Formats: sequence, C-alpha cells, structure tokens
Amino acid sequence: MIDKKNLTRLIYTICIILLFISSVASAESAKKKYLKAEASYNKLLKNPKKQKYRENWLACIKKYQKVYSSDPTGPWAAAGMYKTGILYYGLYKWSDKKSDKKEALDIYERIIKRYPKSAYKSKALKEIRRIAPGKTAEAVHRKTYQKKRKPDLTREKNQVPKVEKIREIKSAASVPSSGMVTVKDIRYWSNPNYTRIVIDADGETSYTHRLLKKDPSIKKPQRLYIDLDRSRLGKTFEKTIPINDNLLKNARAGQYSADTVRVVIDIKSFKNYKIFSLKNPFRIVIDVWGKAGSHASYAGKTKQKNAYVSKNGKKITPSAIAKQLSLGVKRIVIDPGHGGRDYGAPGYIKGAHEKDIVLRIAKKLASKIKKTLKCEVFLTRTKDRFLTLEERTAIANTKNADLFISLHTNASRNRRAYGIETYFLNLATDDDAIRVAAKENATSTKNISDLQSILIDLMQNAKINESSRLATHVQDSVYKKMRKNYNRIKNKGVKQAPFYVLLGAQMPSILIETAFISNSRECKRLMNSVYQERLCDSIIHGIRDYIRETNPTAFLEEKPDRRS
Repeated sequence: MIDKKNLTRLIYTICIILLFISSVASAESAKKKYLKAEASYNKLLKNPKKQKYRENWLACIKKYQKVYSSDPTGPWAAAGMYKTGILYYGLYKWSDKKSDKKEALDIYERIIKRYPKSAYKSKALKEIRRIAPGKTAEAVHRKTYQKKRKPDLTREKNQVPKVEKIREIKSAASVPSSGMVTVKDIRYWSNPNYTRIVIDADGETSYTHRLLKKDPSIKKPQRLYIDLDRSRLGKTFEKTIPINDNLLKNARAGQYSADTVRVVIDIKSFKNYKIFSLKNPFRIVIDVWGKAGSHASYAGKTKQKNAYVSKNGKKITPSAIAKQLSLGVKRIVIDPGHGGRDYGAPGYIKGAHEKDIVLRIAKKLASKIKKTLKCEVFLTRTKDRFLTLEERTAIANTKNADLFISLHTNASRNRRAYGIETYFLNLATDDDAIRVAAKENATSTKNISDLQSILIDLMQNAKINESSRLATHVQDSVYKKMRKNYNRIKNKGVKQAPFYVLLGAQMPSILIETAFISNSRECKRLMNSVYQERLCDSIIHGIRDYIRETNPTAFLEEKPDRRS
C-alpha cells in the first residue's frame, strides 16, 4: 500500500515529468516553426518582386509570431519576436509607414522587458539605437530594472538557440558564407550636370533606397541612401569616397547592421536620379542629373508624354521639337565593344576576335568623322583594355556627347547566319534581339527579360525616338552603300533590345552589329582594311543623313556660294 504522503510525492513527480516533456515538446515545436519561418524569410529576401507587396511581409511575420505563441517562455520565443521586429522594419523601408517602424520599436522594447536574461536583449537595444537614434534605448533598459518586479519564474535560459548562434557568427565573420554578399567597391564618373555611381558586389541581393531631406539642426545635407540586404563590407573597402563635383559631396558606406550595408550619398544639388541594377556581376547603378541637365524624362518621376502640346493646343512630336530647336551634333563618342580580358565573339578564322576588329574600325571611323563631319570625336577605349558596360555609357554622358555609337560584330551558332543590323535601346520585340542583347551584355536571356521591367519609364523619352531615327539612317546607309561593292549583303534591319551599354545614355545612341564574325565570308571581310574603310564611309553617310533631317541647315556652309 502506498500511503498518502508517498502518493502525493508520486503525483508531484509525475507532474514534473509531464511538465518537462511538455516543455521539451513545446521547444521542439517552436524550433520547427522557427526554421520554417526562416526559410520563408530567406525566400522573401531573394525575391525583390515579392517584397513590393505588404501581404508577403505580413505572412512571414505571422510565421515568426507562431514561434512565440507556441512556447512564450521557451528559448525560441525571443528569437521569433526579434525576427518580427526585423521584418516590420524591413516592411517600413518599403511602405514608409511610421506605424510599421513603431511596431518594430515596440517589439524590441517588449523583448528587453520580457527577456532580460536573453542574448536578444542586447540585440534589441542595438536595433533601437540603429533605427531611432533619438530614442534613449538606455532609458528603456533602466526602466526595466527600476520597476519593482515579481520574481521571474519563467524557464527563460541564457543560452541562445543553436541555429541562431551559428547564423550570428556567420554574419559577423569576414569570410564568405551562404546567402551573404560582399560589397567590394564604389566607382563614379561625373561632369558638372551628371554623375554616375556604381556599387559593386560579389553576388546578387535585394536593396532599398530612400531620399532624405536636408536637416540643418544636425548639420546634415540632403542624402540618398541605398541599403543592400544580406551584405557586408569587403576588407579593403574604402568607406568614404570623395566626389566633390557640382552635384554630390561624397559617397559613404558602412555596416549598418549585421546583414545590411548602407551606402549614403551626400547631395549638394540635383534635379532627378535613377537607380537600377545590372547582373553578371551584380552592381547597382545610380545616375544623378543636375538642375541644368536636359534629360529629366529618363531620370525622374516627371509626367511626360510622347506628344507635347503647344500654346495653340496642337500636339508636337519629339522629332518635330528636335527640328525646331535645330539640335546640332558637335561631339560623338564611339565605343569599340569588349576589350582586354573580354575578347567578344571568336571569329570563324583562327585568331580573329571581336575586340580587335571593332577597335580598328572605331579608330578609322573616328578619323573619318573628324575630317568629313568636322565633329569632335572621343573613343571609350583607344587600346586593348577592359571597360565595364556601365563605364562606357558614363564616358559618353560625362563627355556631353551628342551621339553615342557602339560597334560590335555579331555571332551565331549557325555559321551560315550573316547580315548587318542596328539596334537602339528599348524593349526587345523578338527572341533574336534578346539573344543578341544577352550576348553583348554577357548575361542570360532570363536576365534580359528581368531587365525589361526597368525600361518602362524609358518608353516616353524623346531620346528613344531620336535613337530610332539615327539607327534607321545608319542601317539604310550601310546596307545600300555596302551592297554596291559586295555581293550577299543582308539587311537584317533596325531592331530594339535592352543593351546595358546604352542604358542611361543621355543622347541618341545606337549599337551596330557590323557583320557576323562567325560566318566565313563576313569574317574575312571584317579583317580586310578596304572593307573596314567602306563600312566607316557608309556609317558616316547615315550619320550625315540623320543630322540633315534633324537640322536641315547643318551642312549649308559646305556648299559653294554660286553667286561668287
């Protein structure tokens, strides 16, 4: 027989065991829910399109809230609550709603109060200091301990959950880790009315940006910041890059949080800006235009339509505006494609490379333009050296070029493919155009499709229309002139595609695929000096036709005076 005393002890022991099993089961359940929430969070970070919709953020937040609710006093509760704060602040950067930021702050304060022995208390304090510098996080900390509190009988442990420990170490380390990218460099090019800044990273990541107003009270100028998610600064990164042109003071970078790099651009004066990203390798491009710049339609959010309205109510097309303003062409930038370690397309003939052929053609074209059109000419490269695609456009912009012409040779797996085609920047209309753009951008056709989404605001830019007209004149001229001296010259026409090298150009710009280097006959011609000379003459004739149409009086001074 078990006496009453022993029975009570037995029941008490059973209750303790059951409570222990229950707590273990709850902790295990919370852990599983936390890992599921983490998987959902990582998917959200990898998909910038999903980040644009509030419901996707809230769905992820709900999963972390389930971690807390399943075991409010267990070791995973603080971790789940902390992540809801991170998500609410991430949502705030997209929504710009103060209520989202306030919710994040409230969550961090609750962590400090409810889990004073948890490692997440210090994390929460750090986040409060980061997102609300004016808020006295230390006061929140003191308030927690100044309050008369009942003894804490919860099972909160000092130990951080194992998965979170590992993740925190990875975030703090300088060695590469899965899911993290390294911000390696900031480059820039500028003139008085335009600056292009490029942020280089070793992998693709999502980012947000925001323009901050000038704050004289703390002696802060107007600033533009870009936050790169899941990123860290490289070891050799120069944290402050002085620019000191008419528009910008400098660019600064810092490790904003354990997994966020913030780049801040201090602004002197500007009118518009545009931010977009390119791939292979991943980089973020920031174009800034000054108040005296004439290309606001591309840069800003101004409403502009394809047809303008005059005082009498009649619509005026961009081409008519160009004629009325008598736009002159005085400076041309020629871009020989590829170079250096980038050989471009290999030729049918062994040893023939695109980079070498287009450089020879570009030099001849520059010399002939100076003589015949009396224009100032710049080459993006005059020797065999590597240039990034965004650098080539930046050179044209900073030189204040009136025209930008990029020279290339085409290539195809089908060795019988041949012909000449000219491109201007726009949405691709066929698979062949996408293939050519992918080849010249050194990226995949999928990335080309993704890129097209950022070109929507270019559709209403008058420069697109002017580029189309320039491409038409050059293509027609090259085809008609070359067929007089050579047989089997194929006119592949004027096409449009999203080329990196033309993206952000402030002037009419085209890309000429002079011939197929992969074709036996055309490869031989491209390597021939006479063919190169004739090709240059036909391009110049097309440029001349474009200038005459745009400004009918451009070459009148060249005609002899019959009265003399």
